[in-house]
Formats: sequence, C-alpha cells, structure tokens
Amino acid sequence: MTARTVLTIAGLTLREAVRRRVVWALLALTVVLLALSAWGFSRLVGLDSELGTLTSGEARLVASVLLNLIMFGLSLIAAIGTAFLAGPTLSGELESGQALVVLARPVRRSAVLAGKWLGLAAFGGGYVVLAGLAQVLVVGATVGYWPPAPVTGVALLAAQTVALLTLALLLSSAVSPMASGIVAVGLFGATWVAGVVGGFGAALGNEGVERVGTVSRVLLPTDGLWRGAMNAFQDPIALLQMGPTDGGFPFLADGALTPAYLAWAAAWIAVVWGLTALSFSRRDV
Repeated sequence: MTARTVLTIAGLTLREAVRRRVVWALLALTVVLLALSAWGFSRLVGLDSELGTLTSGEARLVASVLLNLIMFGLSLIAAIGTAFLAGPTLSGELESGQALVVLARPVRRSAVLAGKWLGLAAFGGGYVVLAGLAQVLVVGATVGYWPPAPVTGVALLAAQTVALLTLALLLSSAVSPMASGIVAVGLFGATWVAGVVGGFGAALGNEGVERVGTVSRVLLPTDGLWRGAMNAFQDPIALLQMGPTDGGFPFLADGALTPAYLAWAAAWIAVVWGLTALSFSRRDV
C-alpha cells in the first residue's frame, strides 16, 4: 500500500467523521463540561466547609483530584464517540455496499483499513488533546493549579482513545456497527471497574483481588493508560494526603507507567490492528 493512498483515505474518513451528528454532540458535551468545571473550580478558593475555609493550597490539592474526575469524563465522551464512529466507518460501509466502490479499484484492503484507522485516530486523539489542554487551562486560570506533566497526560488519554477505536474496528469487521460500538464501550467500562476493584485489593493487601486489575490492564490497556494519565495530572502529594488506606480511590494513581507497559500497549494496538486486517481481508463485500 502506498502512503498517498492511505493519507487520501484518512482525509476522507476524517471529513466524513466531522460531518456526522455525533461530532456536534461531542462538541456540546465538551463545552458544557468545560463551563461547569470552570464555574465549580472558581468557587474552590475560600470555600467554607465543615473543616473550615479552604486555603489556596488546599484548593489546589482538591482541584488535582477533581481534574482527574473531569478528565475521566472527557475520556468517556471520547470513548463513546470514537467507538460509535468506528462501527459505521467499516462495517456500515460493508453492509451498505459503499466499500465495493473503493475495493473494486486496484486498492488494497490493508490500505483502506490503514487510512480509516489513521483518520479515526486523528479525530479521536485530536479531540482528547484539545479538550484536555483546554481543561488544564481552565483549572490553571481559576485555581492556579498546573499538573506536573499535562502533555504526558493528554498523550496517554489520546493513546487510550486509539486503543479503544482499534478494538472497535476489529469488532466492526465481524459484527454490526451498533453491536461493535456497544461491545467496545462495554469492555471499556468493565476494564475500568476491574481496575478500581484491583486498586481496592492493593489497598487492602489482597493479592487475589489486586490481580483482577492487573490482568484486565493487560487484556485491554485502556485502564492502564488512564491510570498513567491520572498520575500525570494529579498533585504529587495527593496520595500522601489521602493516606495509605485510601489507595483504592478510583481517581488517584499510585505511580507512573513503566516503559515496559507502554511498549505492551503499543504492541497490543499493533496486534489488534493486524487481526482487524486479517478479518477485513476475508470479509465478503
């Protein structure tokens, strides 16, 4: 496959994704989330609570935890959007016969798949990067809190989105567009829940329960990438303030990702893409 063919199909896929109504829904949800978070963060400093009035330092500490919560909301919006975009992009065109127009020409199926994957990755990853950086700026302007590694955080969120859309493409090569989106988002949620369960197991010293989260992050790296992003966004002293008994709190991460895990996530995406290419090559059009 030629690079020109892949880039052409990627551009067409990106243009088609922008035309869909789901994009406007994503934009509306993002604007609402940013506006609500700006209003909420602006009220943290000087807020009266049962423990007294929050100081600027305490407000920044709370903001770091809330930032992870909001970033999870953004990652969930991106997950739902890209998963339901990936299904119609591949399976929908196969069922409608639109793919036959392209595949009837001397264009390899691998080039079509690579172009569609690249276009969706640019859309989903670009959304996460722009929305994530906008949220970081909102928190910085309202509370004065700047994450220790915001660029790393948004990059990991983008990688999480790419991993999920790759899985959605694999599913869409075998089942209907709607089913592929539902299954992909369901697996995304199940992996996150398994990660929370594993975190509580680690906090309680139960190796069996902790292993649930470890295995889930190996089978589907979305939760592992998410936890790396949380660590990049959160205040370094947040875990010390929470205490060791609260290590299972779902919006705090106890460490950065290792190079080995990042390599595994990249290999996972490559393997799933390869399986998608194999499935797509055997699909009748």
